[in-house]
Amino acid sequence: MVDHTSDSWARDPVIYQVYPRSFADSDGDGVGDLPGVTTRLDHLAELGVDAVWLSPFFTSPMADGGYDVADYRDVDPIFGTLDDVDALLARAHRRGLKVIIDLVPNHTSGVHPWFREALAAGPGSAARARYVFREGRGGGPPNNWRSVFGGPAWTRVADGQWYLHLFAPEQPDLNWDHPQVRAEFADILRFWLDRGVDGLRIDVAHGMVKAPGLPDDGPGGAELLEGTRTPYWDQEGVHEIYREWRKILDSYTPERIAVAEAWVHDPQRLARYVRGDELHQAFNFDFLTAPWSAAGYREVIDTSLRAMDSVGAPATWVLSNHDVVRHASRFGRAGDTGGTAGGATRDEEPVDAALGLARARAATLLMLALPGSAYLYQGEELGLPEVFDLPDELRQDPTFTRSGGKRRGRDGCRVPLPWSGQAPPFGFSTGTPWLPQPAGWASLTVEAQRDDPRSTLSLYRAALSWRRRLRLGRGSLTWLDAPAPEVLVFQRPGLVCAVNCGAAPVRWGHPYGSPVLASGELDDHRVLPPHTAAWWTTPDPSR
Repeated sequence: MVDHTSDSWARDPVIYQVYPRSFADSDGDGVGDLPGVTTRLDHLAELGVDAVWLSPFFTSPMADGGYDVADYRDVDPIFGTLDDVDALLARAHRRGLKVIIDLVPNHTSGVHPWFREALAAGPGSAARARYVFREGRGGGPPNNWRSVFGGPAWTRVADGQWYLHLFAPEQPDLNWDHPQVRAEFADILRFWLDRGVDGLRIDVAHGMVKAPGLPDDGPGGAELLEGTRTPYWDQEGVHEIYREWRKILDSYTPERIAVAEAWVHDPQRLARYVRGDELHQAFNFDFLTAPWSAAGYREVIDTSLRAMDSVGAPATWVLSNHDVVRHASRFGRAGDTGGTAGGATRDEEPVDAALGLARARAATLLMLALPGSAYLYQGEELGLPEVFDLPDELRQDPTFTRSGGKRRGRDGCRVPLPWSGQAPPFGFSTGTPWLPQPAGWASLTVEAQRDDPRSTLSLYRAALSWRRRLRLGRGSLTWLDAPAPEVLVFQRPGLVCAVNCGAAPVRWGHPYGSPVLASGELDDHRVLPPHTAAWWTTPDPSR
């Protein structure tokens, strides 16, 4: 077993999430693919990240953007082939990049062979036992559970039984009490580890085991993915699964890791997923959902570090992903700016784009200065905003349809990346992108930002270079006295980071010298403007 206290690469990597449909298209069909990712790996290596996490590329009818898997051991033709996976792995490893892939174990696609067999076999069959089929109650579903995407979490089949789907009806939940399910996924792990992947991200890691008897839920239900412990979230049985998976991971050399997507807001309960014999990392959604305030960030940072330290695991930090409004837009709202799963609603307040980008750049310097591992979502290094005004007829997220259009869904953070040029498709494809790109993104392309020292791309490259040089992922954090309540100041080995979350500039009584990096313009190094972060390198921050 690789101990958490060892020199494991899981302790401090910067990991870049690629949503393959929207990263780069190699064949002109308007949909990103694995060869497209491979051709753009130089961008990630030059950016300075350590690893790439690929959202699902498996065979899928794409009812939920690939998180409805029909074959866990093959690649969907829209993304390429297994040979393309091998080519991507080889190219990434030559560039010094590790590769993490998504595993979706809570549910399969409704067209998975197992589920088709279950529908054909009928009630009481061995095939149905692999899923969660039940008789109804009082003419309705077996209990009151709700789908994350809206509506009941149960669908009735022709013979009268109901099956569970915590997400879309096209995503039936597996029964993780069934030994065949456990054996199948142990084999799937080995299939991809044998192929050379460096790690796995576990989708809905807190949801695979349900409470015995499937009791009714309390108020709220599954409509909130980030809810508290319920009969279907954060059950004790998940830890037995992860202890078995850890044994598989530890049997491989070099080291392979696993990361939990667990929306568990009690830091101590989240820490249980990364005990020494379970997974290596767990996403820190408390940081993503924290409001834009010095007090809010300090509380999350302190509680996160304490919880992870209690089990000897690294903390993780993330600001955006494929399920939430991009933080460059989220931070542009006047009210609470924390992230929530499921994308935007139609009645959210307007976004101040300039304010959002300023805060996003500052939050990035805050995040990259913290000890532990950091996650970046594709396009955030370009300062990309959320696309709120996609035509309804082009939206594909099931959240949009199952909410009756009340929620815009997550398509707005999945719009294809702009690489070059003055008009769509901005080098993403030679065809028409599967979601339209705003014409105003011409100034946000990689090409437009690459040589601009004030661009967001240049800020990310500089921050990641300093982070690697100073090994900021390791070591202690010490809070320093701040000159104002809305300012955070902390010391890391060789670095001082300050963040002004307030609306007014703050003058320092004892500056730390000239900053080496700042998220905004500093006319006077003794003054930190509002919504701005700065880094100083100094062996003695008290000077």
